[in-house]
Amino acid sequence: MKKKVFPFTYSVWWNLLLLVAGSGLWAWAFKAIVIPHKFFTGGVAGLALLCSYWAGLVPAGVWYFALNVPIFLLAWILVSRRFLFYSIFGMSCLSILVEVMPWTFPVQEKGLAVLAAGTIMGAGAGIALRSLGSLGGTDVFAIIMSQRWGFRPGQVGFAFNLLVFSLGLWLYDVDQVLYSLAMVFVSAWVMEYFLGMFNKRRMALIISDKTEEIARRILHEMRRGCTYLHGRGAYTGKEREVLMTVVNGVQVKRLEELVFTTDPDAFMIVDSTLNVLGQGFSERKTY
Repeated sequence: MKKKVFPFTYSVWWNLLLLVAGSGLWAWAFKAIVIPHKFFTGGVAGLALLCSYWAGLVPAGVWYFALNVPIFLLAWILVSRRFLFYSIFGMSCLSILVEVMPWTFPVQEKGLAVLAAGTIMGAGAGIALRSLGSLGGTDVFAIIMSQRWGFRPGQVGFAFNLLVFSLGLWLYDVDQVLYSLAMVFVSAWVMEYFLGMFNKRRMALIISDKTEEIARRILHEMRRGCTYLHGRGAYTGKEREVLMTVVNGVQVKRLEELVFTTDPDAFMIVDSTLNVLGQGFSERKTY
């Protein structure tokens, strides 16, 4: 099954579908909520707007294109041509959909508008970034930082927007900037959730006098791998085996039942993991 799923996720049509769906959600939130409430968008578009105000004669669209050129050149050099072409497609879809999107969302309260816009835009960006491309602008820079130095895309986007909003305080009303900053924070959090929602697993450490029996049951009944770690009790000094395994969220209760029906005196620690890469779990994404 995995051999079929992974090639599918790298197929052209699947990635184009993710980019269209992500850009559609982002464009809808932008046109239906952000523009009517006059929120400050941030990102490369927000920086282009600031440059337009500062320069005076050069329109924001020209600045947006000019700012994207070095970012896309970095994507070509530091990531891949495939990522670059997918990102150009995503940015083109976003630009077109923002222009043709006809709807508005009838929310009057600014606080609710912040939550709605941040959630929908974050979902759109997260869906797009699950592809092998992005929606352009800040997302390209975020993937470069993630691939090269391990920064999470949501963190990079929020940090970049924080800088843009700081520059925008002298052009916009303070309340509008703060509302917009809150929207960007919600968007970054939701984007991180969408990026990790299918990758999170639970790691279990099991300390027991019956680790071999528990390991056999995990292997045969749950069909999950496990590993012996050598441990020694700090108080007793006794050498013992610690069993480590990784399961998904649905299997945690089943693992708990398996362990304590085998050894009622067992000690089990379950912790959430951000991502698990390897056979039987997620495959490392190659842009």
